Amino acid sequence: MVSSSSLWKGRPSRQTRQFACDPPKTRVRWITIPIVGLFSFFGSPSLLVAQESPSATEPATSKGFLEIIFSGGFIGIAIIILLLALSVTAAYLIIDHLLSVKRSDVMPDGLGDKVRALLAQGQAAEAREICTQNPSVLSFVLLHGMSEMEYGWSAVEKALEDSLVEQSARLYRKIEYLSVIGNIAPMVGLLGTVIGMIMAFQQVAATQATAGAPQLAEGIYQALVTTVGGLIVAIPSIGAFAIFRNRIDQLIAECGYTAQHVFAPLRRKKKAS
Repeated sequence: MVSSSSLWKGRPSRQTRQFACDPPKTRVRWITIPIVGLFSFFGSPSLLVAQESPSATEPATSKGFLEIIFSGGFIGIAIIILLLALSVTAAYLIIDHLLSVKRSDVMPDGLGDKVRALLAQGQAAEAREICTQNPSVLSFVLLHGMSEMEYGWSAVEKALEDSLVEQSARLYRKIEYLSVIGNIAPMVGLLGTVIGMIMAFQQVAATQATAGAPQLAEGIYQALVTTVGGLIVAIPSIGAFAIFRNRIDQLIAECGYTAQHVFAPLRRKKKAS
């Protein structure tokens, strides 16, 4: 009989554009939190228990998930480390978005009403000063609109649309990496599984099929560990991306509505003339 170890023997060892009115970013320093959590999850004996092939003299024993990971050889461990790095990156992006992209940072309370009142009184300089003192997505959009006021409502409306698209793209750029991680992680896990199964069957062929079904099954379930790891990383990443995408769409839509409300007097003046 060929032992399970012989089946695996021989395996080869943003910079996004920054705007003057961007909300301040929050640096996340809790990188150790997802690492500890992931290792605790992997190390749980009740998560996944795999039975070793019973021998004639030894009773059947069970392996924990973490033990199965380290039994996959160098390639299996390397792929699991890569998946762990992807999971830490996804956790960082999720926490960073929750802390830095807030409604108060995108649309400060009362900013639209203050700017609207000042513009109605003809105090454009004071309105620009208030926007500069309250950096946010809304203030960025309003500043672009005020810069085109001398050219009429059509120019202001075009400036508002362009600035909204620009800020929307900037916010999307931060969460698109979650979508990338959600698509790459299963592929990385599948790569480890395919490599492990190839080497398991290669060893069976090298021994002229003398390895029994229990030994072959053990090699296969060890190879499938990377697929499980990839799915564990991908599912939360894709879910978080969908939630944040809808959240950004809602905030940008509210910014557009507020900007239209701020410049409503200018639009009515144009229609009256």
